Amino acid sequence: MSPALREFYENPAVPVASGPDRSRRQARMLAHALNAEAAKGAEGNASATVLDIGCGDGTAAATALPLLRGHRLIGVDWSQDALRRAARRLPAVVRGELTDGGLPFADGSADACVFSEVVEHLVDPDTALDELRRVLRPGGHLLLSTPNLAAWYNRGLLLAGVQPVFSEVSLRGIHGRPGREVVGHLRLYTARALRGFLTASGFEVVRLAGAPFHGVPRGLRPLDRAVCRVPSLASILLVHARRREDAWSGA
Repeated sequence: MSPALREFYENPAVPVASGPDRSRRQARMLAHALNAEAAKGAEGNASATVLDIGCGDGTAAATALPLLRGHRLIGVDWSQDALRRAARRLPAVVRGELTDGGLPFADGSADACVFSEVVEHLVDPDTALDELRRVLRPGGHLLLSTPNLAAWYNRGLLLAGVQPVFSEVSLRGIHGRPGREVVGHLRLYTARALRGFLTASGFEVVRLAGAPFHGVPRGLRPLDRAVCRVPSLASILLVHARRREDAWSGA
């Protein structure tokens, strides 16, 4: 990562999450998967190891904690400043990077990885998915969320020749799109593209759902929540995937 990008992401004023609604929906998806697995007596156990990769200040993981009682949740981030803040909210935090072998966990040691609002910030998402697959046990769960390039309002904006929401052309300011916050997005996905990317990376997509975005104008929020019933149109894409049994553990 370049020094400019590191400085940008170390700034605590930079927003990096789409709101507590997304966190709760994602936590419910994970809790349901872990509980169903434990009830069947599958490889997962009643006390699963869950890694929140890119936990930031721990706000999202803290929102999910009440739904994941009995499981071991570890926050992981490369930013020491973020980890200092996350340590006040989470039971355990460690430093790690999404490079080959950059996460300080053994192969197949995690039952689940939460990967929220991270993939859109990465220069090399392929290596990141390789590393997540490495630390997950076969059949382990990946809960990924990311903004939807094809959100219902972005489709209209593009038809009107307006830069879509979530997209970025500069780290220094907003140009040609609604909104006032620069958040450092480098990559954006549609539901179809995300499904294909995960499949090619050694994961089986179990469920794709939608979540609302807190930045939608107040008057349009009821519509934004209703559209979540059609994930391909939702503001935020939520994916539950599992590491394929036949997927290799290394890159």
